[in-house]
Amino acid sequence: MKTAFAFLILSWTLSLQAGTSNSLLDVSPNGKRLLVANTDQGTVTAVDLVTRKVSCELPVGDSPEAAAWIGNGPHGVAAVYGDDTLVFFDTDQKIITHILKVPDEPYGIVTTKDGSRAYVTHDYPGSVSEIDLVNHKVLRTFKVGENCRGIAISNDEKMLYVTEFLTSKLIGVEIASGKIVDSWSGYEMDNLCRHVQLHPTRAKAYLPHQRSRTNVFDARGSIFPQLSYCDLWEKPEKRRRSTGLDSYNGVIVTATPWETALSPDGKKIYILYAGTNDANVSTVYDDDYRESEKDRLVKLGRHPRAVRTHGDAVYIYNTLDCDVTVHDARLNRLHTIAVTTPAQTPEWVRGKELFNSARRPMGGTGWVACASCHQDGLTDGRVWENPEGNRRTPHLFGVAHTHPLHFSADRDESQDFEYTIRGDLMRGRGLYDGKLEPRHNFTDTTELDMKMSGRSKDLDAMALYTNSFPVRPSPHGMDESAIRGKAIFFDAKVNCASCHSGPYYSDSTLAKPYKLHDVGTGGGVREKMGSAFDTPTLIGVYRTGPYLHDGRAKTLHDVLTTQNTGDRHGVTSHLKPGEIEDLVSFLKTLPNEPLPSRTPNTVKEFVDLIFPKPKVGDGPVTAKK
Repeated sequence: MKTAFAFLILSWTLSLQAGTSNSLLDVSPNGKRLLVANTDQGTVTAVDLVTRKVSCELPVGDSPEAAAWIGNGPHGVAAVYGDDTLVFFDTDQKIITHILKVPDEPYGIVTTKDGSRAYVTHDYPGSVSEIDLVNHKVLRTFKVGENCRGIAISNDEKMLYVTEFLTSKLIGVEIASGKIVDSWSGYEMDNLCRHVQLHPTRAKAYLPHQRSRTNVFDARGSIFPQLSYCDLWEKPEKRRRSTGLDSYNGVIVTATPWETALSPDGKKIYILYAGTNDANVSTVYDDDYRESEKDRLVKLGRHPRAVRTHGDAVYIYNTLDCDVTVHDARLNRLHTIAVTTPAQTPEWVRGKELFNSARRPMGGTGWVACASCHQDGLTDGRVWENPEGNRRTPHLFGVAHTHPLHFSADRDESQDFEYTIRGDLMRGRGLYDGKLEPRHNFTDTTELDMKMSGRSKDLDAMALYTNSFPVRPSPHGMDESAIRGKAIFFDAKVNCASCHSGPYYSDSTLAKPYKLHDVGTGGGVREKMGSAFDTPTLIGVYRTGPYLHDGRAKTLHDVLTTQNTGDRHGVTSHLKPGEIEDLVSFLKTLPNEPLPSRTPNTVKEFVDLIFPKPKVGDGPVTAKK
């Protein structure tokens, strides 16, 4: 351990190079090229920073979440999250040169200075892959943590620093051995960290993340933006501190800290807020106490998600404006570069803007957005003490086909979340100018009785976006164990398929009366809505724990055993341990086949918003104006 930290200290004598932390943006070390990963569009854009003109836009696949130059370019590589690939390209020739299949959900990528290696985080199940960039090979993959997203490489390229998305934990990994040599945990409430930035001259890491207080259901006390500082050396005192970014600018609240960047000399730090469309430029101190102090808060474009620096220039990617803005060191805007075009309809873009916004009309306080719990349609992995009872956060993939909504089926259309927007959690003005019928108690059917669709263009746009999250295949294949588990699942004696039926493994229906089931998982002193629940989909269940409506089951094994007293949630008590494991193996494969885009239960207002994306290898995308 001490040996590892000895060379760690020595490594902070050199300046950081471009591409040493994950981002949608990368600037080449010579400052002449900019690379942009366009997640919604499924493309990467190369920009000539001398002329500030786009040189090409290339299709790379489903949801590129990071891109990096290999050396000074023109070659680069993108981590394509939805396709489980790394896509290599030549921006001078404007071609895709290679597609490499990698383990599931590649998210962050960093490259070495000599262009020989890359290191990639995998969100699920939580690992890092080492990539031979010359021969296009996966050299090794090592387990690191859970839901790994952020990644940075030390200056001497001997250490990786990786963040867990759902806990904001920072993990130090020795590259030579692939072993974890240290970790920096925050508070249990810390959540949603997708990035880590290393200081160029000091052993210090900066983590933007969220803090989720699950025991509070109020716009002023549930969600907080944070910036954590981690000391990367051995010493006895506390090695991780945190600043609350909601009070960082006095009375101006910020939300959803997404990414940070440091100036090349390490004297300034830039913090992006994707939920309030602004950024801080702050002075960095070297006293390990104050850490940083804000200079100013600057308004940006819509939904900024990436920031990079080079020299005195700061580059910011405003994803919903489809542009990169160029700023000076104090974030005065100097230039705007259009890097792509909107991926989908104006209604979808407006819906995404609203879903991710903590500002009015969505939020009355600036703290909470829909994305605070459902970032990009995922779950935050939390169980909230809601007024109606304890509820875990569900994911939104395939939700268009599994209405009604909520575990208690108290909403039948996504537009009903106008009640949430105007309620205690968000305290927004709302998207509909009319009056809402009040809910007098937890068993009222007020939201079900009100027809909300068609009343507001903004409300319909948000509903369209909410219903548009795609379902991706499970990384777990149908091995022999899963095949045996499938037979058990569909065995009438076990009875799983009687409720978890159809292509989305749910008997949810918009036809009344709704199919609610009391499977013995209700009750509890906090429950206000009874013990009968709508059947949740099993699509993607391999990665959405904890389970059941209140998260009482930590694993799928618990769902079938310790939390199935009386065999009311499937008849499983007679199954042998090996059969339980087989059943779990099958559940983890879902979805294991293509799913229909329409079912009898697909909401009427939902249209196929996901336009066919350009296929990888189709050549450059044109349409820059």
